[in-house]
Amino acid sequence: MVIVVPPLAMLILQVLFFLVVGVIESSDDPMSATFTPLKFLAVNVSVGLAGVLAILLLCWIAKVPWRSLISSPRAFDVRRLAWYLVGAALVVGAGIGVVALVAPDAPGWTGFGITGTTIAMLVIIVLSTPVQATGEELMFRSAVLPAAASWVRSVRLALVVGLVISSLGFAVVHGSTDPWLFGYYTVFGIATGLMAIISRGIEAPVAFHVANNVLFTAVNTVMADGEAFAIDRSTDTGDASLLILAVVNVGMVVLVWLRERRTHARS
Repeated sequence: MVIVVPPLAMLILQVLFFLVVGVIESSDDPMSATFTPLKFLAVNVSVGLAGVLAILLLCWIAKVPWRSLISSPRAFDVRRLAWYLVGAALVVGAGIGVVALVAPDAPGWTGFGITGTTIAMLVIIVLSTPVQATGEELMFRSAVLPAAASWVRSVRLALVVGLVISSLGFAVVHGSTDPWLFGYYTVFGIATGLMAIISRGIEAPVAFHVANNVLFTAVNTVMADGEAFAIDRSTDTGDASLLILAVVNVGMVVLVWLRERRTHARS
């Protein structure tokens, strides 16, 4: 239930929200891949709600307190979240810079442009993308990972099972048929899962996910020549430039490991 129901609820919510947005915008094709500000908001809200649903389901089924799914055995740490958010912004920003230098055509950027659509999108990105990123982390790292890990008794094997199932599930819900993109989403899931395990909490993966999605989406928006941008995850849309972003993921895992090791050494 924890693995299947929240993503299904997310999909249903997105369809319903898209239909409502289509009516508001008088759109002939509310299901198109092009994101208007309202459609982007609809996606982010639906993911956030699905993440909360995943936590509630696991709490109900396993009879565990929700706080233990956010961080355990320690309490949630806002300072940890802020520290990792700054670190993630620097790591992701460096990754964007490398992509711009090495493979500027890979992200599908058409040209710099600022219009009313651009400004509206940037506002929606800043306000709602953290909700979307947090929702995905709640769904896959706080709920699916421990749920899948509970299938086996051995602690080490449980960690492997939890990481594999949650990462593959994360890749599947992104709906990409391109092997490069599917592989990248799987690596992203494994990296954020490792961040959660190493730090024993959700702060690091949430911070990285928020920084990654906000920065990349903002750059994609301002480089769409003032138009709404589309997300294409079909076959042949990914390439080897995604290895750069995979390195960014690994870099953040190393950053979390170093910071947590130093924290434990002081305590």
